[in-house]
Amino acid sequence: MTGTQLMNYPTTNSPFSSPSSNSILLQSAAMTSPVPPFSRTTSVPSPQLPPALWPPLDFALGALSCCGACVFTNPLEVVKTRLQLQGELRARGSYRQHYRGVLQALWVVGRTDGLRGLQKGLSAGLMYQGLMNGVRLGFYSYCDTVGFTAAPGGSLMSGAVAGALGAFIASPAYLVKTHLQAQTVEAIAVGHQHNHQGVSSAFANIYRREGVVGLWRGVNGAVPRVMVGSAAQLATFSSAKEWVARLQWYSPNSWLVALTAACISGVAVTITMTPFDVISTRLYNQPVDERHRGRLYLGFSDCLVKVCRTEGFLGLYKGMGPVFFRLCPHTVLSMLFWDLMRQRAFQDVQNES
Repeated sequence: MTGTQLMNYPTTNSPFSSPSSNSILLQSAAMTSPVPPFSRTTSVPSPQLPPALWPPLDFALGALSCCGACVFTNPLEVVKTRLQLQGELRARGSYRQHYRGVLQALWVVGRTDGLRGLQKGLSAGLMYQGLMNGVRLGFYSYCDTVGFTAAPGGSLMSGAVAGALGAFIASPAYLVKTHLQAQTVEAIAVGHQHNHQGVSSAFANIYRREGVVGLWRGVNGAVPRVMVGSAAQLATFSSAKEWVARLQWYSPNSWLVALTAACISGVAVTITMTPFDVISTRLYNQPVDERHRGRLYLGFSDCLVKVCRTEGFLGLYKGMGPVFFRLCPHTVLSMLFWDLMRQRAFQDVQNES
């Protein structure tokens, strides 16, 4: 496929690349110019839409960038799951704490389950990241291309819708990932133990016991979780990148611009997403009765009320340490990889045309 077939609009810089210093100087000069900006003699050029990559290519770039990040951050995901399930619906101080922090939890899991235990659920996690983020980033890129993100609140809304769509499609993979990462020996077990033999066995067991609908159990917690996280991540990444570029801390189109913006985005995602992450983990991991209903929670709001009532408001922030250490580098790596690969793809397309 040629470059012209990949591109729907004239070749310009990536929508996620830094504004050039020339454009910043022109904007500054325009603001200080004594000529009225909307005078009859002044012609205002219509804004040019950013270029669009071929949708399957954009999907693949988003999936690959987040899968690459997942390989490095999966041990933190294991620890996060254990901390969020520890002391489920029990008052503080009334249960034994197997995990007391990120480093201690990593040591306990590695010592008890071995190094492979730190990568539990990796294959399901890669499946989830590929599906969810491929759809999420690809859809957001499309919204950016057609101009939705330029409207007031458009970036936030596009990120939320993209996240909801990706979370729904990839929900079965997240369900299996949560089950596998919660599984461990009895000495350090927390939460319900599903005792699956592997990824394929988990999918088969859930389908055999609950049918197709059972594979989407817990999606009512996953969709709000990813909507909030995706909106915070994509909106803050885009805004932070423009802000850093305007400050001219780095040279135009430097990868350090994307790195700094991704760090800012990671902090925002951690603060906003942790309560939704706790609820999502609880809904996914809870056991079900013979009618395929959750034994602990009826849904998102019921879980929220029960956690606050029995564990206190801070119960919604259980595992915030690994959430930060997992989400922040994952956001940095995935956003940086995505940005760099998109810029490289645009350069290749421009060279071909």
